[in-house]
Amino acid sequence: MRKKDFSSFDIVAVVCELKALIEDSRVNNIYQLDEKTLIFKLHKTDMSPIRLVLEAGRRLHSTSYAEENPSEPPPFCMSLRKYLRNAWVTGIDQYEFERIVTVSFGTKTGTLKLVVELFGDGNIILTNEQNVIIHALAYKKMRDRDILHNVVLQLPPSSSKNPFKVTQAELEEVLKNAGETEVVRSIARFLGVGGVYAEEILLRADLEKTRHCNTLTIVDVERVFVSLQSLLSSISGMHLEPCIVLGEDGDFFDVVPLKLKRYEGFKTQVYDSFNRALDEFFLRVTVAERAVNSVDVDKLKKEADRLRRIVTEQEKSIREDQAKAERDKLIGDTFYAHFMELQTFQDQLLKANQQGKDWSTIISEALAAKKTGKIPEAYIESFDGKNMALNLCMDTFHFSFSLRDSLFDNAAAYYDKGKKAKQKSDGALAALEDSKKNLAKIEKELAEAEKLKSLKPAEIVEALSKRKVEIENKEWFEKFRWFTSSDGFLVVAGKDTVSNEVLIKKYTTQEDVVFHAEITGAPFTVVKAEGKPVPDQTLKEAGEYAASFSRAWRENAGSVDVYWVKLDQLSKSGPSGESVPHGAFYVVGKRNWTRNMPLKVAIGINVNEQANFVGGPVDAVKAKTKTYLVLVPGDYTGKELLTQIMRTLMLKLSKELREKAGKTSIEQIREFVPYTKGTINLKAN
Repeated sequence: MRKKDFSSFDIVAVVCELKALIEDSRVNNIYQLDEKTLIFKLHKTDMSPIRLVLEAGRRLHSTSYAEENPSEPPPFCMSLRKYLRNAWVTGIDQYEFERIVTVSFGTKTGTLKLVVELFGDGNIILTNEQNVIIHALAYKKMRDRDILHNVVLQLPPSSSKNPFKVTQAELEEVLKNAGETEVVRSIARFLGVGGVYAEEILLRADLEKTRHCNTLTIVDVERVFVSLQSLLSSISGMHLEPCIVLGEDGDFFDVVPLKLKRYEGFKTQVYDSFNRALDEFFLRVTVAERAVNSVDVDKLKKEADRLRRIVTEQEKSIREDQAKAERDKLIGDTFYAHFMELQTFQDQLLKANQQGKDWSTIISEALAAKKTGKIPEAYIESFDGKNMALNLCMDTFHFSFSLRDSLFDNAAAYYDKGKKAKQKSDGALAALEDSKKNLAKIEKELAEAEKLKSLKPAEIVEALSKRKVEIENKEWFEKFRWFTSSDGFLVVAGKDTVSNEVLIKKYTTQEDVVFHAEITGAPFTVVKAEGKPVPDQTLKEAGEYAASFSRAWRENAGSVDVYWVKLDQLSKSGPSGESVPHGAFYVVGKRNWTRNMPLKVAIGINVNEQANFVGGPVDAVKAKTKTYLVLVPGDYTGKELLTQIMRTLMLKLSKELREKAGKTSIEQIREFVPYTKGTINLKAN
């Protein structure tokens, strides 16, 4: 049976690896992919961004895949952002040998902990320093504990012994008292290691898993204990051999932190870390399966058939209403076309009735008068005595003529009925358009679902691999914001206090030029001179970049003052020896000012085999592409703004290039947009 969730052994291994990877990193952002899955985007000095995936009840590991984030973050995600964004990861630990992991964060208000439960339905719970629950993915009341807001978190009581703490004597006592229970079952229950690792312990001890516990000797128990300790030592000592185990059909079957005897003879794929193996396994198999299984093709087919029936019925009803509206209008016209004949005939009938003749006699005489050739009588079909109306056939129309009402009222009644029928058809047309839109949407979903259902595993893997974020072999400046000036100079800017500090201390030399906007909350921006004099145009572009990525942009300012200095003018000591905050520097000596530097950036696109975006100062982008737009401070934010940018750039491309670029994710634009906020300057485009 294919692996579906973590074992306690998996958690030991993954937590050991994650300690070195994520501790002392800072939380850049948090995303919630679905009801149970979170992505923490972490930043660590001199490292590419780290993505940590947490799925309640299932998995926890770093990932190199960038999945599409929902346009609107759910409330739980928003709450975590409120408490944990910009916090520092201070620790990650497994609770005992349970499938529970605690991630600790240092914040301005103290230490917060995120408790991730990887068993059953799972849960993700945020607590404060007093272990009181601030927020939880799922609130619930249980027999042995409650997960409720403002309640002290109680972890579930352990049903097994921590194998790291068990003694040989304890193991011997448990197995001795287990009677005829199979040894594999007793070990799995007592140590909480699960069936796979219980079998592995016995394989390494060279004991049959089906042996009854009461047949074991002291030597047998000793072999089991030694086997257990060897396995624990390999895991905790990080003597790992992570691999994915392949099934007979070549599909991923299991992922393990070290080679297991139970999988001898199986084909495996070896990885340099357990986190990478987990990432490949869960994203290439479990996520692919979830994507396929989440789509109910039969349900979509039924919905499509239902909507087709509705559309057919609505179209029929509209045709009938339109025909009725036209018919009733023409009948009204008929009254006026034969006004004199009908008026004379009505007067004759009413006069005869006033003279004492009953209506049956009057109508019989009128029907007999058809032979005279008089127009109205010739078209009488019948008489409705109850409603005092003649049923006539005139000008190919069959209609009722009320003798109680005037000709004007008869005509008006048909005109009114025609208007109501037209109004009804107009309303039905709007409903028909909605039905057609819904049908088109469902048919598209159905086509995609049927295509997804028919995909071979290799094709699913290929589709997923396109989402992989390559992080190896990056240049040092790619960890920062950067662009190449129109003169060919590299310009690099910090992203936050940490990267500001690193940029100045580690990567800036005396020959470089350092820019800063005259506002709190601005990045240091460095022009790398590389032994060459820096042209005025590059200085202008660097100043524009420093201004645009400052807090002035977020506050919708039109311009801000900018200055540049040399490295030896930056000091970590302020006046009278005062300390300067992390990421900031005290400037000494003369500053070279540019007053009222306008805030604007350009974003462009080049399309060859695939689409590549470029961003930065307007002149720098113009030097690299003819397809660009200019962005200025404004109130559009997030995906709404990114979508506008993508749409505007697409319209500037030819149809052929547009088809190539259309599959590109809008997320690639985000890094070029200050604060992911602004508006497109239509006058400049």
